[in-house]
Amino acid sequence: MSVSAPATVPAPAKDFLGHPRGLVVLFFAEMWERFSFYGMRALLIFYLTEHFLFDDAMSAGIYATYGSLVYLMPVVGGMIADRYLGFRKAVTLGAVLLCIGHFGMAFEGEPARRVAEGAVLRDGLGLQVFHLSLAFIIMGVGFLKSSISNMVGALYGPQDNRRDGGFTLFYMGINLGAVVAGLVCGYLGQTYGWRYGFGLAGVGMLAGLATFLGGRHLLLGVGEPPAGADLGRKLAAGVSREWGIYLAALLGVAVAWQFMQHHRLVGALLLGAGAAVVIGVVWFSLARCTLVERGRMLVLLTLTAFSVVFWALFEQAGSSMNLFANRNVDLEMAGLEVRSSQFQSLNPLFIILLAPLFAMLWPLLARRGWEPSTPAKFGLGIVQVGLGFGVLVYGASLAGEDKLMAAGWLALAYLLHTTGELCLSPVGLSMVTKLSVARVAGLMMGVWFLSSSASHYVAGWIAADASVDTSDGLDRAVSLAVYADTFAYLALVAVVVGAVLLAAAPWLQRHMHEGAAAAGRP
Repeated sequence: MSVSAPATVPAPAKDFLGHPRGLVVLFFAEMWERFSFYGMRALLIFYLTEHFLFDDAMSAGIYATYGSLVYLMPVVGGMIADRYLGFRKAVTLGAVLLCIGHFGMAFEGEPARRVAEGAVLRDGLGLQVFHLSLAFIIMGVGFLKSSISNMVGALYGPQDNRRDGGFTLFYMGINLGAVVAGLVCGYLGQTYGWRYGFGLAGVGMLAGLATFLGGRHLLLGVGEPPAGADLGRKLAAGVSREWGIYLAALLGVAVAWQFMQHHRLVGALLLGAGAAVVIGVVWFSLARCTLVERGRMLVLLTLTAFSVVFWALFEQAGSSMNLFANRNVDLEMAGLEVRSSQFQSLNPLFIILLAPLFAMLWPLLARRGWEPSTPAKFGLGIVQVGLGFGVLVYGASLAGEDKLMAAGWLALAYLLHTTGELCLSPVGLSMVTKLSVARVAGLMMGVWFLSSSASHYVAGWIAADASVDTSDGLDRAVSLAVYADTFAYLALVAVVVGAVLLAAAPWLQRHMHEGAAAAGRP
């Protein structure tokens, strides 16, 4: 997706702490948006299993469908923002849809109840409102997520060396919102009622929208509709192009609403799209690329496939690991009882603490000639997520007679998952821009987002395999054995896959042809 050039480059006198003042607006708008998103995410799997009484497999399927669509929609929303709406209007539209979705989540309806052996009576209206609310959130993220990041880039001129620092500050805002959300929304939802946790997430999103609208004058024209968008052009029935896009967004909400209720359709969609993408990229690489371009494109496709493995395991955090924390982790720490959802704050907290260290580590290793290649960093990331699951298996083996594991083991697992993320995630987008052939760069960025969407769906399969039957109450001995077996398998798979990638890293690096100029088409 292209990034529009800023209409006006901010003057130095308008700067705040060395950066354009518009960055402050985008920082707090994104911080509140991430507060709302991660606040809802921390509670979602518990809401499904405890309020609606879905079994673990069904809950994992719903959670995976939601995650898949959340990461798929920014591809569509970003394209519409690029060509028609501009980033500012896209962010505003996304924020409004998100507010509707988050406040809709605060409508609980009647809790489900078991009426007979194997039968559950659920509030039909409450369930439909729930699915519809998730659909609004999916479409809202689709319009907001990529557009607000593009606005950060557009604040800086092409040669402005403050750009990387600006994105670093913006990234900190994302994680700050996520840290606070897990602690506060998770506590309220699990202590006082779901509506309070979800409602506070909605308040956070409303604060983000107010921040963005109130500070738009500081953006100095950044993110306006592109030239030629002609948003006032009349379409069918006298509706303008702009309002046609808004109506299409509501139609998209209706489509997402149906997908949320038929999540197997999402799996078929991703499978078909994934197969088409792989075939298309391989054909393009073999038939339309030079030798150098072909090597780069095939390495990019290979590493993207390995990233699916990493994220599918990493995203157990919101499903199987969350349920494990609730069922088999001692939640009393230093005399204080924490809520299982609050562990979702550990990953963003570790990112805030460790990201600056990793940013210094890579250049230090590079100066000594020790910096791992991009494929090696991917391999290290996958190995570390496996080690995190290994820690959980070991911790589970030390559980007491009550079948509860010490919370420190879960914290250590999240630490290892975070260090793995810092090895893989920051270099992922850079890799796409560096290895893609220029004439298909936009397509390959879409492939990267599609892989993230697929990862979430695969994560749902994995979480479904860790299902525990709680219809007759929770047997902690059974659940501990199920999770330990699942985590042991994931640890083995991750370490083996990571080791294979590390072994193949020198070969892959050679085919990246770093420093070689790609020739034109043969």
